[in-house]
Amino acid sequence: MEVNSTEIGRLNAVAAGGAQALLRALAERHGRAVKLASSLGAEDQVLSHMLLGIDPHASIFVLDTGRLHQETYDLMARMMSRYRMHYEVLFPSAGAVQEMVREAGPNLFYESVEHRHRCCGVRKVEPLRRALSGAAAWITGLRRAQSPDRAGTPFVEWDSAHGALKANPLADWTEDQVWDYLRAHDVPYNVLHDRGFLSIGCAPCTRAVEPGEDPRAGRWWWEQDGVKECGLHVSAGAS
Repeated sequence: MEVNSTEIGRLNAVAAGGAQALLRALAERHGRAVKLASSLGAEDQVLSHMLLGIDPHASIFVLDTGRLHQETYDLMARMMSRYRMHYEVLFPSAGAVQEMVREAGPNLFYESVEHRHRCCGVRKVEPLRRALSGAAAWITGLRRAQSPDRAGTPFVEWDSAHGALKANPLADWTEDQVWDYLRAHDVPYNVLHDRGFLSIGCAPCTRAVEPGEDPRAGRWWWEQDGVKECGLHVSAGAS
């Protein structure tokens, strides 16, 4: 697919009508060539509920890094049972993981930012490339309020790295709006949120957040400086 500035402008205008309007427009235009990336965090649960209401067989994928929390797997099972749906689950290359662990150890991410980026690259970035092969558009739960690095997140942009549209329907939502929606629609959510986890990724790289801390302070908390991203959202101002 090639970049189409006219379509991007049209979809950004549609987004003014709300997240569901944007999701519906994407589904009507591109069908199941639209894929929702879900980490099973609160925002992704909102989007999953909305998208499955539009298309019960919508394409929703999960990057299973092999280091996820058990609570995340429990939520996957609940979602599959409740919505009678199936996730597309992508795993990292076994050979790449074996080589990485042999060379740098199982907890290499604690040693340096370079090692952490290597781990994220193997366990997340490369599987994302496979997930988006052939996709016309992908949907994320990015919100501008999540971090200063995401403050400029548009509703729709062109993802040159994957040759697809990238839609962020909740870009202008607040955390309160996310939770109001989940409660109003009784959408299942990760119980780690009740334990102070605002952002949930791999188990070794995520902790609960203290009151007043940045929402993403619980990700790679041992890194004092730099952008707290893993490389999935390079077009959102991160590497």
